Formats: sequence, C-alpha cells, structure tokens
Amino acid sequence: MIVPIANKVGIRVSTRIDTCRSSLFCSKNSSVSLHPINVADTVLMDIQNSGIIACLRAKRVSSGGCACSTPGWNFRCCKSIESVGYILKKTYLRSIVFQLEITMSTPGVFEALQCLVQEYPSASIGVGTVLDRREAKEAVDLGAKFLMSPAMVKGILSDVAEGQALYIPGATTPTEVLSASTDGAKIITVYPVSVSGGVEYLAALKKPFPHIPLVASQGMGLDTVGAYICEGATAVVLSDAIFDKKAMAERNFLRIHHLACSAATEGNQAVRKTKCMDE
Repeated sequence: MIVPIANKVGIRVSTRIDTCRSSLFCSKNSSVSLHPINVADTVLMDIQNSGIIACLRAKRVSSGGCACSTPGWNFRCCKSIESVGYILKKTYLRSIVFQLEITMSTPGVFEALQCLVQEYPSASIGVGTVLDRREAKEAVDLGAKFLMSPAMVKGILSDVAEGQALYIPGATTPTEVLSASTDGAKIITVYPVSVSGGVEYLAALKKPFPHIPLVASQGMGLDTVGAYICEGATAVVLSDAIFDKKAMAERNFLRIHHLACSAATEGNQAVRKTKCMDE
C-alpha cells in the first residue's frame, strides 16, 4: 500500500507499508525500537526501512571563482542552491527515497541544507564527509537529521549523544567497527567497501557483528543493491548511480528521477526480502 504524505509546497511524497513492516525492527540488523523517541532513532528507522541513502556531491569551488568545477552543476555562484534545490524537487523528493546526504564538498552545502529543511521538514536530510565537530554542530543547528563521516570522529558522537541527530561514522576493519559500536554508534558505514572486497567483504565483516547495523558505501551501482542488503547491509549509499554525471550535465532531471525511483524499488524489495526471511 502507498501512503501519500503532503508537504507545504505541494509535492507528493510517498512511502511503502507492507506485510513485513511488523518484522522490520526485530531482525539482526535492528537497533531501534518500533516507537522511536528522538531524531536519531527516527532516521535509523527510516534507513532500515528504505535501504537507500542517496548521496549528492560536487567538488568544492575554488576561492577565486563562482562556477563549480564539476561539469553540469551550473551553480550561478558558490553560495547558490538553485540547482541543488531544483534537482531535488524533480528527483529525490518525488520518489520514495527518504534519506539524502549532501556532502561537505558540495558548494553552498549549508545554504542548501537550510533551504531544504525548511521546505521539507519531514524528510531525512543529512550532511556527509563531516570531519570535525564545528562542521557537525553547524549542520545540526541548521536542521541536519544525520551526519556521516568516512572515519570515526568521537567528538561528534558525544555531541549528539542525546539523539538530536544520527551520527554514522565510517570504518573499514573489524577493529574499527567494534570500536565505533562500543563507543556508542548506532549504525556504521563500511567505507570504502568496493575496493576493500565488495559484497564478499561486507558479508565477512558482518559475520562477527550480526547485531551491528552496517551501511555499504563507495562504488555501488543499482545492480548491487540487493546483493549488499541480502548479505547483511542495512543500507547502501548511492551517488552516481542516482545522480548520474551525464544526466546532470545535460540537466536531464527525468533520467535522474527514474534512477531515484529504481534505486528506491531495489532497496525496498531487498529490505522486504531480507526481513521476511528473518521471521
């Protein structure tokens, strides 16, 4: 069943409710209750339901210019969010992908975050590649519901200990995964997963840590979403697989929208299959 959710700008956002819903929070990948009590738990629940985190990234502009160096982004100035906002309205927020990560390398990242949070207060929008506490604090103050890092930044974890945002630190080795979990991380990104061994590495890493939710990040395509989730990933991060570089360069938003919907479908089906198998 599809349940429409209206937002204040009139864009319809839908999410899926299926027969496996009741089992989503009692599986080996779950670390949140059925009734979340804070932002962090709510976002974690959203991630566990969708299986997808869409990652929008662009290269940081140089101090001497106003145009982004990545072809197709067409920012009118380094602080402009017009292109990002338009892309999101035409793609992400009209599909059923509910987690969006905007990386710190994206020009005008905080301006984009502030605008999107105001327009879509119910969406799970976060900031990625957060490397220090100052960036994390600014992001949370502007409404980011989750933060992602390629490594563990303990100061960030302690700053959001009350659940005002979900912190997803990065780890590669079993030692790093266990350390992050012991320090209090509710969910951990395995990064860079593709160059570390891909699906097989994620599966091997999951075996000693069945109770720790893991997100697969780096180098995934739509064709590998199901494999990662079936082998133990709670979710996967998709960047170019959704925000295709050629489509972005050509401002082909219909193409990006189709990719976003395909990603949402792949994630939803994999999550449903995995949760039902756990019953």
